Amino acid sequence: MAIQITYNGGVYEINGLLNSQNGESLKNHFETLMIHSNAMVLSLNKVLDIDCNAANILSDLHKKADLCDILFYIIGRENKKVQELFNVLNYHDILL
Repeated sequence: MAIQITYNGGVYEINGLLNSQNGESLKNHFETLMIHSNAMVLSLNKVLDIDCNAANILSDLHKKADLCDILFYIIGRENKKVQELFNVLNYHDILL
């Protein structure tokens, strides 16, 4: 299943399976958006499942945004699968 990214009210909402097969595509998409933005909000509340590779990519995007002085928020604590994986990987500090 491919991911779907919708933009609604200033939030990029990701829907679907987030994994190694679509992680690079997601990374490229948001790195391109960072060129023209000073703030971004990603919602993972509708992610059906996520793997370590995708979580690492999101962490890398967060670090890159920080280096470029871009506000980058990842919302997803309501999604138990996302929250559990971020806790295991010690990324709980970047998940709102």
